[in-house]
Amino acid sequence: MKRLREFAYFEPADLDDAVEILSGAGQGGRALAGGTDLVVDMKTGRMRPTTVVNLKRIPGLEGVQPADGGSRIGALTKVAAIESSSLVRDGHRALAKAAGVLASPPVRGMATLGGNIGRASPASDLAPPLIVHRAVATIESRNGPRDEPVEGLFTGPGATTLATGDIITSIFLPDSPPRFGSAHLKIGTRGSGTDIAMVGVSAGVILDAAGGIVDARIVLASVAPTPMRALKAEQVLAGLAPSDEVLEAAAETAAGECQPITDLRASASHRVALVRVLTRRALIEAVDTARSGEAA
Repeated sequence: MKRLREFAYFEPADLDDAVEILSGAGQGGRALAGGTDLVVDMKTGRMRPTTVVNLKRIPGLEGVQPADGGSRIGALTKVAAIESSSLVRDGHRALAKAAGVLASPPVRGMATLGGNIGRASPASDLAPPLIVHRAVATIESRNGPRDEPVEGLFTGPGATTLATGDIITSIFLPDSPPRFGSAHLKIGTRGSGTDIAMVGVSAGVILDAAGGIVDARIVLASVAPTPMRALKAEQVLAGLAPSDEVLEAAAETAAGECQPITDLRASASHRVALVRVLTRRALIEAVDTARSGEAA
């Protein structure tokens, strides 16, 4: 373990102050939320910030609350609280499922929604279901707040559209439409108390009154530089009845459009095979949920 370099440490109680401190710190500034990634990266030397701003004293950044037209989750909300929230479980099934398989229970008790999204890991557990659920991030900056779809936040491994000083404050989840169903599945490699996805798949479908697919979203993790939508696979499903053959065709298409690499966790070819299997299973689960009228 490398010795920590000296850094300035702040615990502001006001969001505007936090934005100003981070803006002034430039590229060396880092926001501290749950700390499950930042603290580890600092101890190993992978990250050496000059300024750390602890956000935990700022009020209003934690909790799952009903909002006009949906639900709003504070950026400092723990993953375990998302997993157990009835608002999430009843309306956004894929997100609840993903929260339940993120790392280990101790990590879920510390890790936060904003920290997971802000890290922009290609293997993120929470990004795919948030994209399936059409989530929108509220971001505070020197110029005031703005809203940005979670789907558009990611630009590369560990890279986002967030500017220096920007802080994700909450995530808005619009209410799911009638006859909507979703699912999240992943296969990971366990080690050192974590379970990082070799492949993760979130799927969501909207059915019409006759049972045909009106709209579909398929989002993949760990197979591209960012969480990616399988747009061609989604197009395969549009307007068709969700037969076994149609769902299999969509899964095959998703496997063909992903862009995995080989690393210590899995080979590229193994990831492609997993995408096909998990996409088909996730679509079956999403369709069954949409048909049943249970939690979306």
